[in-house]
Amino acid sequence: MGQTGSDIEQRLRDLGHVLPQPTAPLANYVPTVASGALLFVSGQLPFGADGKLASAYVGRVGGGVSEVDAAGAAALSALNCLAQAKTALGDLGRIQRCIRLGGFINAVESFTGLAGVMNGASDLIGEALGAAGAHARSTIGVAQLPLGACVEVEAIFEIAS
Repeated sequence: MGQTGSDIEQRLRDLGHVLPQPTAPLANYVPTVASGALLFVSGQLPFGADGKLASAYVGRVGGGVSEVDAAGAAALSALNCLAQAKTALGDLGRIQRCIRLGGFINAVESFTGLAGVMNGASDLIGEALGAAGAHARSTIGVAQLPLGACVEVEAIFEIAS
């Protein structure tokens, strides 16, 4: 038997996380699209529970943003992916597994620790979903992100009907 949405949310609470209210898209797109057994979650920024982007998460990694803060931003972005998934699915228990995470890191040209930053997102998904959180991943350094955020994370989940 698979895990329930309440199992996942309890695991998150045990780790000190609460699913935030999902934020509305910043432009002309939808937050999620379900196609067959897949749920695609649009890129999520590290918005806090207050719906705002903390100043520690604005700027470039290796510039004004530390690697530790950026990893925290990646974890928060992944949490926002789960919040969008819950809104789309009604229950996180419908997630069979995380297929892929994509990470975009707003970093100075010389910063090479992109993988470590994205581990913040991967670790959170693994902790939340357990074995079902093992996923493929891409991490890309970029010159800019919406609202000056240091990290953006997108997700693809396999879902039960």
